[in-house]
Amino acid sequence: MRLHPLFVVLLAAVLTACSGRPSLEDHAGKSPELVLEDYFEGRLTAWGLFQDRFGDVRRSFVVDIVGEWDGETLTLTEDFVYEDGSTEERIWRLQKAGPNTWTGKAEGVVGEATGEVRGNAFNFRYTFDLQTADGTFRADFDDWMWLQDDRTLINRAYVSKYGFDIGEVIIFFRREAPSASP
Repeated sequence: MRLHPLFVVLLAAVLTACSGRPSLEDHAGKSPELVLEDYFEGRLTAWGLFQDRFGDVRRSFVVDIVGEWDGETLTLTEDFVYEDGSTEERIWRLQKAGPNTWTGKAEGVVGEATGEVRGNAFNFRYTFDLQTADGTFRADFDDWMWLQDDRTLINRAYVSKYGFDIGEVIIFFRREAPSASP
């Protein structure tokens, strides 16, 4: 039996759409409570990688982050160092849009990023123009963050193009320990 090509494409789309994704409702009331402006204020280090849809790690990196909250805008200055020695700086400016909602912008973001916090989780969605050796590549990010304790946050971003998953970014954030008072 031979399947019609359109049926195969539709079946692939349905299977991709049915892939398991987190739900904010599952995290409502979970602790520790994630307060973005508290967690990201100060100095952090993050370690991450991009894994393609076949499971191959394509790129790994370390990020030094400085977060500043002025009461209205959370500015995250991210300095990336990739495994090949190349570097990149990205500056995010996030604004609280409501009690649990955020909007954000950074160079490369198409339009505006939107996010929501519930319990210990944050979901951030945006379209991003990635710079590659072959030029610019536009992809959609469904970014999920979970606070583990007052210093540790895990991030998993589902990356897609035209609605099809093309890979994932996994990042572990660690806040600097508070300095001891004299």
